[in-house]
Amino acid sequence: MKFIRLMLVISVLASGSIFAQTSANPWQISIGATIPSINSDIVNRNGTVASGDLSGSIGLPQASLYRKIFKGLSIGGQVALGKTKDESTSTDYEFFSMHGALKYGFNIDGKFSPYVKAGVYGTTSLKDGTDSSSLNTDYSNFGTVGFDYALGEKLGLYAEYSIGKINENPEVDYGLLSLGLSFDFGVGDRDKDGVNDKKDKCPDEPGLKEFEGCPDTDGDGVPDPQDECSEVAGPAENKGCPDTDGDTVLDKDDACPEVAGLVALNGCPDADEDGIADGDDECPEEAGPAENNGCPWPDSDNDGVADKDDDCPELAGTTENGCPELTDEILSTINQVGSSILFPANGSKIMGEDSINAVAEIKGILDQNPIGIIVIQGHASSDGNEDYNQKLSLLRAESVRDELVGLGVDASRLEVVAMGSSKPLNGDASKRAKNRRVEFYKK
Repeated sequence: MKFIRLMLVISVLASGSIFAQTSANPWQISIGATIPSINSDIVNRNGTVASGDLSGSIGLPQASLYRKIFKGLSIGGQVALGKTKDESTSTDYEFFSMHGALKYGFNIDGKFSPYVKAGVYGTTSLKDGTDSSSLNTDYSNFGTVGFDYALGEKLGLYAEYSIGKINENPEVDYGLLSLGLSFDFGVGDRDKDGVNDKKDKCPDEPGLKEFEGCPDTDGDGVPDPQDECSEVAGPAENKGCPDTDGDTVLDKDDACPEVAGLVALNGCPDADEDGIADGDDECPEEAGPAENNGCPWPDSDNDGVADKDDDCPELAGTTENGCPELTDEILSTINQVGSSILFPANGSKIMGEDSINAVAEIKGILDQNPIGIIVIQGHASSDGNEDYNQKLSLLRAESVRDELVGLGVDASRLEVVAMGSSKPLNGDASKRAKNRRVEFYKK
């Protein structure tokens, strides 16, 4: 009953969760007290049987030392003194026990860790009721159940119950209840990589000694915690990442890892240097704007003004809008052709086939030079009075204008002015036929 009550008290104290002989502290030393319990009659060496009221003594010492070897499995040993008394005869039975055993702890990194032990007991009877000087040793198998309960990271309580036997002198089956304090110490190696946890920078992952216990998955000489590409080998200067094409853009950031390119284009090349990566450039060998997918705008007349901005896409021009400039030379040519346009003495109708052909030729010249406004000046000879000549010269200019418009010239490009007889050719009013004319000027 005493044993049962004691176990109940210990079980109540042990509720909760601990650090026992943890992975981080593989060594455990325990010091405590033992209480033997006799589980059979005691057969002395003279054959007598003691079966009176047996009781154990509290306070005899016990000590153990265990070393964790794998996960919850430990190996170690224990020594203990035991003493029991036959109350009916006042006879003391003292013995010394020691064992070597394997111990397996459950929940070793928790606060409450139950365990079992099994091994070989060596029991020496130091004194029995017959011969106080006898020393008799016997060995037998044993089993133990117990638990560790942590008070902190290293210090804890323990309680266990073992079953043993002395086979002779005296012969007796007994139990040994032990409880006391345990202290965990030492440095473990949780990941079994040969680097103890104190020095291991990656204690939960097997690694290499040269990298302080950290792995190097890709074998590039850069440990995984410092390797930004731990699955692919790369040089240390790139933090373990490769740069296959050597363009200083790491493969993990390189949109074109097999072809050297530009940093600004995420490692892709730009052969025509138009700022558009070749893979996105519809004309990679010819520079062009992004709005035209990297292709140059067409320039049909090759005047340097793209067709989209060229008011004269089919004519090479010299102006900003891509059209030819209406130069003095061109005007001189128009006037030279226009000198063949003749009118009757008192009329405004264009006279003769040559005159009609001259107007058509002027239309062709204007088509080749579609920019610029032409002023058509009408002239008259000195015949008639001034008002009449003014009106007649206007009609002549209008007649040429209408003929040009009829041939397809834009009317907005043509203006007319009446000069009357105010500007005879070379100041010679006598050249009446020649003075019945038109002249062309640029506005």
